[in-house]
Amino acid sequence: MKKLSLIITLFCLFSCKSKEDKSETSVDETSTKISGQELFEGEGNCIACHKSDQKVIGPSLQEIAKIYKDNKASIVLFLQEKSEPIIDPSQYEIMKTNFAITKSMSEEELKALENYIFSFSK
Repeated sequence: MKKLSLIITLFCLFSCKSKEDKSETSVDETSTKISGQELFEGEGNCIACHKSDQKVIGPSLQEIAKIYKDNKASIVLFLQEKSEPIIDPSQYEIMKTNFAITKSMSEEELKALENYIFSFSK
C-alpha cells in the first residue's frame, strides 16, 4: 500500500511538472518581438504628439534623436522617469501622462522604441 501511494505521488509530481514545462514553452514559442515603430504608432501612442520631421505637440523625432545622441543620453531612462527631460522641459507635464504607458513596457520594448527614434538622426 505504501508503494502504491509513493508511485501515485511520484506520478502526480512528474505529471504536474510536465504540464508546467509545456505551458512555459508555449508562452516562449508564441511570444513575438514588437518593433519600435509598432510601439511608437500603437501601444505607446507616441505618434499623437511626435512626428518625424516637425514639432506638433512634442518635438520631432529628428530633434529628439539629435539631442539625445549629442548628449549621449538615454531615451529609455527618460521613458522610465529615471532621468530629467533634456529637450523641452516645459513640455514635461504633458509627457508625464504617457509615463503610465512607457513604464509598463519591458526594457526590450523601450530599447526598440529608442532605436526607432534614433533611426531619425541625420
